[in-house]
Amino acid sequence: MSFVVALVGAESTGKTTLSQSLAERLSAEGRRVALVPEYLREFCDRHGRTPQQHEQPAIAAEQTRRITEAARMHDVVIADTTALMIAVYSDTVFGDTSLYAAAALAHRGACDLTLLTALDLPWRADGLQRDGPHVREPVDARLRAALAQARIDHAVVFGQGEARLDAALASIRRALAPPAPAHADAAPSARWQWHCERCGDAGCERHALLPRPNALDVADIPDIPDIPDIPDVSHVPGVSDASSVPSRSGLPGKSGRRWRATDEDPPR
Repeated sequence: MSFVVALVGAESTGKTTLSQSLAERLSAEGRRVALVPEYLREFCDRHGRTPQQHEQPAIAAEQTRRITEAARMHDVVIADTTALMIAVYSDTVFGDTSLYAAAALAHRGACDLTLLTALDLPWRADGLQRDGPHVREPVDARLRAALAQARIDHAVVFGQGEARLDAALASIRRALAPPAPAHADAAPSARWQWHCERCGDAGCERHALLPRPNALDVADIPDIPDIPDIPDVSHVPGVSDASSVPSRSGLPGKSGRRWRATDEDPPR
């Protein structure tokens, strides 16, 4: 049975570099590992432009299809983004919130562990894939809101270079570890739990990243539509219709909150 790790995060937060490093490290341990690159990058390279609104759903569906296909033949799949990021950018760029529900279903159905890359890396230009440092905080805020609303647990990955890789590997290894034997008088616990390396406090991320000039309160970030409870599914069907992620406009915003990621339902 395959274990799928999803990397999500705002632009220029090291998702692609981290996904490649994770695949190399886990492969060296003798696991059959597949790396699923970001399909949006392939789309932009092929067409020489960013997608239009009507192309968003097709790109999200193709990303999900590739993740699901890789999971059939490998022990571990490292997915450099998921359909949920397409939904976030569709909201950010076009004001289109219609993709959230299907994207959340696809993400929850396909992914066993979600790693959110923090905003602690400097922004770097990367052709059509980047819109500027001003879009990172609002994208981060919308992504966190979508994860929370869909009840998708996640671990936030910090650090530079090897420290970032080690943090991601630690979360993956905790998730892959077999449950510890339970004692008769012990309360049930999650298979793994992410803790901040500094203090274990969910609020500490703000201390690492703030103060941020011109940051707005979370109340200033537009609400995303309610995402209904999503049942667990063994695989994800494709999403029909067409739409993708273009040159993204910059809206001021700030990062949202984080909780400890576990195998159980997160706080509501």
